[in-house]
Amino acid sequence: MNGDWLLRGRDGRLAAYQLSGDTVRCRAEREPGGPWTTPRTVGGDQRLHPVLAIGQGADGYAHLVSWRPTVKGESGLVHSTHFRPRLAALDWNPLGHPLKKGDRTGTPAVAVDARGRAHVFVPDGKGGVRLLAQKEKGGWEPWRDLKGREVRDGLAAVTGESGLVELYAAVPDGIAHWRQEEAGAPPVLQESVRTPVRTGTLYALATSAGRTTLYYTDTGGDLCAWRPGEGPVTVLASAGSGPISAVRCDLEGHDCTLLAQRSASGRVAFAAHPTEDESAGAWWTESGPRLPVDARVSLTTDADDRVVAATLSPSTGQLLLARRKDEPGLALQAWQHV
Repeated sequence: MNGDWLLRGRDGRLAAYQLSGDTVRCRAEREPGGPWTTPRTVGGDQRLHPVLAIGQGADGYAHLVSWRPTVKGESGLVHSTHFRPRLAALDWNPLGHPLKKGDRTGTPAVAVDARGRAHVFVPDGKGGVRLLAQKEKGGWEPWRDLKGREVRDGLAAVTGESGLVELYAAVPDGIAHWRQEEAGAPPVLQESVRTPVRTGTLYALATSAGRTTLYYTDTGGDLCAWRPGEGPVTVLASAGSGPISAVRCDLEGHDCTLLAQRSASGRVAFAAHPTEDESAGAWWTESGPRLPVDARVSLTTDADDRVVAATLSPSTGQLLLARRKDEPGLALQAWQHV
């Protein structure tokens, strides 16, 4: 899965999305902070490939994108909108293929601009990136070629506080960055930075007005941060080899960024630092039980703005959840099976 799979809907309820065979399933809180529903299939009976990209707009709507098989040896992208966690999502809507036809070209990424328009990015299999953007009054713009050179799979899409959409991609010698120059315009390749990055480890977060921060793991095993216009900085040694999740939160009156990753020991590791001040230092603290090797972590905040962490194992379907305690510091309540 690409993107945050634990989301807070516009009604305050949390929802978790997961791949299950050739379908996507969702379970949600019956009420904020309350018990959860059983998993439900998203988007109808459409059979999907095991890939899912998720993005969420300021309106709280979740946008889901996957690949589906079409004719033998070929696939097409599909999109669904989930307006509220306890409502049924819209049926999967075909988006076509970035090269008109062919098989899957890469894992998509989704970002939603300030006007609620989904932007679907996907590697084109030729070293570049293609974009399909929603129109404000329905329908989709034509596919656009955003160019790029030797772009690798594992794109990271993000919407800044300005509502403008940005994209990060790993390339052989570093990271490339695209950004919208104005609302409704296609993102433009802005700059690249030379850094030894591991493919599949990119995570982007809006961190201040006009700026986003990309977190990634370098080939030496360090967790690094990069803001365009600056140089990459090392935050701390990564806790494990899996992807990072991050969320901004208030810790005792300070704007902080909380990071989470499945550690080498199999538990969830957390580290926090003042937002955009990685030099202040951070260190990992582990929590919860040992998890399967394929377990992934996602972070969000609930209806009371408390940090919520969740882990999901595709092989077992096991979903665990922990909330921050209502006390100073970053202590979590006991992890619970959902």
